Order: sequence, then structure tokens, then C-alpha cells
Amino acid sequence: MEDKDLMEKELLIVKGVCDLYLHGTIESTTAEVHTAFKEALNETLDIQNKIYNLMAEKGWYKTETAEQNKIDSTKQKFMAKQ
Repeated sequence: MEDKDLMEKELLIVKGVCDLYLHGTIESTTAEVHTAFKEALNETLDIQNKIYNLMAEKGWYKTETAEQNKIDSTKQKFMAKQ
């Protein structure tokens, strides 16, 4: 398996862990549990960011810039609902 494939799988796993920690933080019933989940979430988000940056640096994570007219159109659509 190539490095790119391993990094993609690792990123997906870490994103899933972030999701679990987020829900643990939201649903926690005590301050201690909330803090534990929140700290774990923040650490995992840092790991996710490092993986993303490494992949982007190697050209393995492509992003597209949104066209300004699409941004403006979406913005107007939601502002009209207020």
C-alpha cells in the first residue's frame, strides 16, 4: 500500500474519532467527563490538522476554491430567509 493510501485511511479514522469525541463532549453529563472529551477532541483535531497539512503539502489533498458568484448566491439565499 502506498503512503498516500495510508495517509488517507489514517485521516478518515482520525476524522471519525473527532466525531465520536465531539458527541461525547456534547452529551456528557458531568463537568469532568465534558472536560475529558473536550481535551481529547482538541488533541485529535491537532492530529487531524497535521495529517491534512502533510497531505496538502505533498499534493495528496486537493481542494477547490469556490467561485465568488456561487458564494454570493448562497449568501443571498440564506439572507433572504432571515
